[in-house]
Amino acid sequence: MSQSYLISVAWPYANGPRHIGHVAGFGVPSDVFARFQRMCGNEVLMVSGTDEHGTPLLVQAEKEGVTVQELADRYNRIIVEDLAGLGLSYDLFTRTTTRNHYAVVQELFRGLYENGYMVTQTTRGAISPTTGRTLPDRYIEGTCPICGATDARGDQCDNCGNQLDPEDLIDPRSKINGETPEFVDTEHFMLDLPAVAEELTAWLKERKDWRPNVLKFSLNLLEDIRPRAMSRDIDWGVPIPIEGWQDNNAKKLYVWFDAVVGYLSASIEWAHRTGNPEAWRTWWNDPEAVSYYFMGKDNITFHSQIWPAELLGYAGKGSKGGTVGELKELNLPTEVVSSEFLTMSGSKFSSSKGVVIYVRDFLKEFGPDALRYFIAVAGPETMDTDFTWDEFVRRINSELANEWGNLISRTVSMAHKNFGEIPQPGEFQQEDQALLDEAQAAYDTVAAALSRSKFKAGITEAMRIAGKANQYIAATEPWKLAKLAKEGDAAAEQRLATVLYTALQVVADINTLMTPYLPFSAQKVFETLGGEGQWAAQPDVVEVVDDSPLKPVGAGVPEEGRSYPVIMGDYTQQQAVWKRIDLKPGVPLSKPKPLFAKLDPELAQTGPEWARVDG
Repeated sequence: MSQSYLISVAWPYANGPRHIGHVAGFGVPSDVFARFQRMCGNEVLMVSGTDEHGTPLLVQAEKEGVTVQELADRYNRIIVEDLAGLGLSYDLFTRTTTRNHYAVVQELFRGLYENGYMVTQTTRGAISPTTGRTLPDRYIEGTCPICGATDARGDQCDNCGNQLDPEDLIDPRSKINGETPEFVDTEHFMLDLPAVAEELTAWLKERKDWRPNVLKFSLNLLEDIRPRAMSRDIDWGVPIPIEGWQDNNAKKLYVWFDAVVGYLSASIEWAHRTGNPEAWRTWWNDPEAVSYYFMGKDNITFHSQIWPAELLGYAGKGSKGGTVGELKELNLPTEVVSSEFLTMSGSKFSSSKGVVIYVRDFLKEFGPDALRYFIAVAGPETMDTDFTWDEFVRRINSELANEWGNLISRTVSMAHKNFGEIPQPGEFQQEDQALLDEAQAAYDTVAAALSRSKFKAGITEAMRIAGKANQYIAATEPWKLAKLAKEGDAAAEQRLATVLYTALQVVADINTLMTPYLPFSAQKVFETLGGEGQWAAQPDVVEVVDDSPLKPVGAGVPEEGRSYPVIMGDYTQQQAVWKRIDLKPGVPLSKPKPLFAKLDPELAQTGPEWARVDG
């Protein structure tokens, strides 16, 4: 029976191009999961977009001498093109500067406010003494007062996991220019986390299948739960939809309040754009639907604490009670799938620090499947992983090109040369059947891994079968059978047909197992084996107009009618399914073309010219 899967993918900031560290955390893992679930026949809704609010964009716009909307527009388009180029199969990848998003965010805020979970409080806010601009929590760092880590942020310490306020830090400093911030009194709306602590705790303790690092971090957050500011002194963001506040252009909702609501607003926008405005409810209101949230580890707190708390409060599930809003009761996350960091020479990938390899450059040089393969097999799934050119070249050459690519090439080449088509097999011998059975069993093994977001285990098993197939070819020596067949040995010709059919069938099986990981080459392998039509669907970049029927309120709401690019796609017509499809003897074969080019070994030492570590 089909299951509804909401796949919510972290929203990349639109303050610059995305680097490979970003897509290692949120991009490729979520797409592998989505493609696998579609192949299993499940109903998938995969959503995300560019996060375009908050101080990081204001700072970058100032550096570049443009308005913040101009900056957001430019990088939104670049990010859309890059993620589509990587083959990330979003049902909708949108942005946060839309009327739809503003309206949905405001509805969530109003529901929380009316239920009593959003309260005003005078707090101490940090400002820059040289510019007078508010400094967000994440733009202040210093020494953690709890564990002593020297790189704690103003909202939390990643080392010990404790929630912090900027004033808690020892020797706080601005990440923008290093100056010591000033702290002043300011009134803000606070999300009353203690009022939903009991329900939040019960929900988290029911999570049994999460990655251990994610669950441990999330449970630790409960030890120091306190109200958290959900508004900021800033003129760029979603207006606070409360009388006396909404027209105050100097106070907006916190970017992390509106960003997590983006999963919901993107789903509602998708429904609008596909002509069925209520379709989103299948994934959000049906308690049988499941939802998986993909991100890097620095965003866990917002997805395992803040977002669930917002959903609970909106539904009136907390110590203050309340009634559910017009969106009805919304599903809590089924799992928060967080990856660790992909680093470079031990340093976290960071555009601001010059430690960067941009997705666009990588795709132009190596294509999408090389990056997708490396992230899947060697990415930061459960621990920080250092990217090196040496490891990248080794993986591509010895595994992708030699093991998998060579298996495809020589198997199809021999079948094409000797038969010109998929041959009719004779009786399978024990060694043939053993390989076929092992490939068949791999469907369940890889499926079990992918269902648990164990992407490395899944692709490792697929590559193991490729290794077995190469061993089979070495053991059966079809080239010797071909020589005997040319000399008129009918038995050798029949045996050759059986061996090559077996090898081709296993190539097709491996290709199915690889399809979520390597959709571009999977399409080519499908065609190489005589397939016609679309095997693995790819996303499209579509230009749309902001024509939402929803009506946001307040100062600075987006204008109607603006155009912007989104990623969408029709993935329903693809032929890829998660099961063995028996090859049909007699289907013509063409001479195969190399699928995976071997990389110059010198790249292992130097990397390409465009890859740089500045500063």
